[in-house]
Amino acid sequence: MRTHERVLARIEADLTAGRLALGDRLPGERVLAEQLGVSRPSVREAVRVLEVMGVVRTATGSGPDAGAVLIADAATGLGAALRLHVATSGLPVRDVVELRLLVEGWGMRMAAASGDAAALDRAAALLDAMDAPGLEPDRFLELDAAFHEALVGTAGNVLVTAVMTGVRGAVLAYVRAGARTVADWDAMAARLRTEHREILGAVQEGRADEAERTVRAHIEGYYRDAGVH
Repeated sequence: MRTHERVLARIEADLTAGRLALGDRLPGERVLAEQLGVSRPSVREAVRVLEVMGVVRTATGSGPDAGAVLIADAATGLGAALRLHVATSGLPVRDVVELRLLVEGWGMRMAAASGDAAALDRAAALLDAMDAPGLEPDRFLELDAAFHEALVGTAGNVLVTAVMTGVRGAVLAYVRAGARTVADWDAMAARLRTEHREILGAVQEGRADEAERTVRAHIEGYYRDAGVH
């Protein structure tokens, strides 16, 4: 086991045993280095890995917010790993898209059965925001992502939401680049808004099969027309 992995294993053990919990601050570099008999650079490397994985948030300085604090942001870690593997061609973009179709299709079925009125209201408000005239593609895509996340989040499965967010983030650069190549973005945005309303309507009315079918066609249609594949 490499030195920094010993630090990771110690933190994992402390979390599992309840000696550490979300919101707790990790011991300082010097303390951890002395406790584990490793160098401070090894501790620093381990903390950087944890930050990339979305397990800690770090801040420099000496105030109350300084140091490494335990958080839970699974989507950050999943997204970072997927982005790197897509960038190195270790994961074909098409495979990532297919995973999103599987996860989000299931998520919409669950959303249709959830009856979460507050989440559906949030989703509807996001669609209203997408109707703003002159909306730049990047802002439109941010609202689009929030809409999909709001609906999938009604399933109540934290891992599914994290996977969906991570998968979408892994191809975000391709999605944005694709938007810039669309010959008529206004027409594309109008079509996407119509499809979003159809998805939301199916979910609101509890039509699970249609919600899944519509979201899959929506995702595949955009990726195809924007040249993401």
